[in-house]
This record gives sequence, structure tokens and C-alpha cells, in this order.
Amino acid sequence: MEEQIEQFITYLQQSGGLAGSTVLSYRRDLGQLKKYLETGYGIRDFGDVKAVHLEAYFDALIQRQRASTVSRHMTSVRGLYRYLAKRYLVKEDITGHLRPPRQRRVMPEVLTVEEIRILVEQPSGDKPVRMRDRAILELMYATGIKVSELVALKVSDLNLRLGFLHCGENGRERVIPFGNSARAALLQYMDRGRERLLADVCSPILFLNYNGSAMSRQGVWKLVCKYGKQAGIQKEVNPHSLRHAFAAHLIENGADLQSVQEMMGHTDLAATQIYAAAHHNKVREEYGRIHPRG
Repeated sequence: MEEQIEQFITYLQQSGGLAGSTVLSYRRDLGQLKKYLETGYGIRDFGDVKAVHLEAYFDALIQRQRASTVSRHMTSVRGLYRYLAKRYLVKEDITGHLRPPRQRRVMPEVLTVEEIRILVEQPSGDKPVRMRDRAILELMYATGIKVSELVALKVSDLNLRLGFLHCGENGRERVIPFGNSARAALLQYMDRGRERLLADVCSPILFLNYNGSAMSRQGVWKLVCKYGKQAGIQKEVNPHSLRHAFAAHLIENGADLQSVQEMMGHTDLAATQIYAAAHHNKVREEYGRIHPRG
């Protein structure tokens, strides 16, 4: 089995489609399966493995690992068997029946409208980076975009007159509107801040660092966390917090799920429904607290 694993790992490395850390995870996951099969069943070849063996392995894994970890293990095992089956190193791919465990979606603690107001007001003044940071916070809350999408934004992706932006990843583009607060912050940054950050550099990127080049995801993450602490907000504050607040506040104010799903870029409506469920729970708790016979 060791040789079969190494052949597969070599194939992954040569294909170049996966990060080195991901390939290491594949090797570690498959090594764990190999040990289980050898110790528990005396199996020395993946061609001798039966579906019942894999079922027992994953049943045991589910008992002690998170759903996300089990899903990753399944991806590793499926990849191995697809590789072996295509090269006729096993008779068949026996992983088709495997289904990853359902991951429990947990709603994060959402920032209130007042907490958002305090947060976005932290960067003030006429320094270019402060105007940039205010525009970043306003835009992230106004559109719910991811950090990776934010740092990739170009000036041409904005329509300040009509108040919307184009963004997207992996070929899935979407158009998201934004309101007057974000528009005002962006106009200030574009008129008085961005040119000063550009210096002698020519760049199409919207949000720039001191060197006139694109900001990194880590840079945006650090600045959001910094302003959260500066604002004295007791909840966890990071870029995800702004994205969650965007969706939660829209739904609280009557937005339909499909519209929020489209703006968030969720492929699965269930990812959006968690915000609606959280809102309904909040309403139910409030009812029970206030109603005389609640």
C-alpha cells in the first residue's frame, strides 16, 4: 500500500494542481487509512479493500473527528481510488457510495447596527490610509464581499454614479449594490487618498498599500481587527464579521433569501438560510421575553 500511496502522491505533485500543504494532508490521511487497514484487517493492498472496510473506517473516524476533517479524509481516499482505478491498479473504485457527514452550520455572533457604526467611524482624518480604511470598512459592510474579492477589486469594477460594483471568484461574477455611506467614503478615498498612495506607480487596483501596490488579505484582516479593538467592541471583529452583519441585517429588515444568496455569492441556499434561522430564533426569544403568556 505504501507504494500505491507514493505513486499517487507523485502524480499529485507532478500535476501541480494542489498546494504543497494539501498534498501533505493527502499523504497523512492515506497513511492513517493504511495503518487502520493493516492493523485491523491485515490488508496489504488497496485492491483487497472492500466497501465495508471503508465504511467501518469512516464510522470510527466520525466518532472522534470534526465533520470537516472527515470530509477531507474522504476526499483523499476518493482521489487515491480514482487514480488507482484509472491505471487498473485496482479492479474498481469502491468509494462512490461514500457520503461526507453533514456539517452543522453555526451562526456567528453578529455585530449590531450600532457596533457597525462605531467600527466604521474609527478611521478618521485626512491621511490617505485612514480614508482608505474607512472606505474598506464601509464597502465590506455595504456589500458583504470576501477579503479575497476586496483586494482584487479594480477601479473599473466600481460604478460610483449608480452605486454598484462587479466582483467574483472562479468565474462566478456578480453585481452588488452599495449605499450612500459607502459611496461617500469611496469618493473621498478616490479624490483625496488613492492618488497620494499611488505616488509614481500606475495600478488599476482600487485599494493600495503604502507602496502603491495591492493590499494583501492579511493586511485587510489586520486592519479590521485593529479597528475592532480600537472601537472597544467585545465581540470578535474580523472581515467575516462584516460579511455576516451584511447578510443578517438585510434579512432582519425584510430582504428575501434569494437576493441575499446572490449578493453573497452562495452556491447553496442553505448557507444563506442560516441567517434567516438566526433571525427567527431571535424573534422567538424576544416574543418569549416580552409576551405576557410567552
